[in-house]
Amino acid sequence: MSTLTRTLAAVAAAALVHTDARAQTPPAAQPPAPMTFFITSVGKGDGANLGGLAGADAHCAALADAARVADAARAALPAGRTWRAYLSATGADGRPIHARDRIGVGPWHNARGAQIAANVPDLHGDIVRDRSQMNKTNALSEKNQPVNGVGDSPNVHDILTGSDSFGRAAPGTFDTTCSNWTSNVATGSAMVGHHDRTGGGNSSWNSAHPSRGCGQANLVATGGAGLFYCFAG
Repeated sequence: MSTLTRTLAAVAAAALVHTDARAQTPPAAQPPAPMTFFITSVGKGDGANLGGLAGADAHCAALADAARVADAARAALPAGRTWRAYLSATGADGRPIHARDRIGVGPWHNARGAQIAANVPDLHGDIVRDRSQMNKTNALSEKNQPVNGVGDSPNVHDILTGSDSFGRAAPGTFDTTCSNWTSNVATGSAMVGHHDRTGGGNSSWNSAHPSRGCGQANLVATGGAGLFYCFAG
C-alpha cells in the first residue's frame, strides 16, 4: 500500500470516528416550559368570597410567587404575561365577563412543563371537544402536586369557575358567581367544574354543576374547597 493510500485511509477512518461520535452524542436536554397554569393549592379561606376578580387574580399571583421562592430552579414567568383567575363574572356596566377572555392566548403548561392546551379554542374544545390535557394527572397545583379528586379523601375536585363549558358567563339571572365572587353566605351559588373529569355523570372541567351555597361549608359539602384555576395570560 502506498504512502498516499495509507494517508487517505487514515483520514477516512478519523472522519468516520468523528461522525460516529457526533451521532452518539445525545442532544442537550431542553429546560421545561415555565409554569403558566395551576390549580390553587388553597382557596382564599372565605368560601366563594374571593375579593372579586381582582382578589382572585392577586391570590393567583401570590401563590405563584411563593412557589418560585420555594423552588429557585423554576423558570420565571414569560415576559408580558400576568396571572389571571379563570372566573367569569358580570362587569360594573352589566356586561358579562367571560373567563376564556381573561387568560390570554396560550400555550399553558403546568408546574412540570406538560402542556395543558395550546390556545383558547384548544382549551375549550371549540372545534374538537375534550382536546385539552385538563385532567387529574396534569391539573396540578402551583406546588407541583396533584389535587384530590374522586376516590381521594377529602375529594376537592369542585373548582370554582362561574362559567359554561365554553368558558363564558352563563346568561340569565341565576347566580353562578356567588355575587361576582364577593359572597360567602349559605345562599347563592357558583358554577364549578371537575378537574379530574369525574363524578356526577359530568366530565366537564369547567362546568359540572352549581354549588349549594357560597360559604366554605357549602363548597365542602359538594366536594370542593374553594379552589380555582389560574392561567398566565
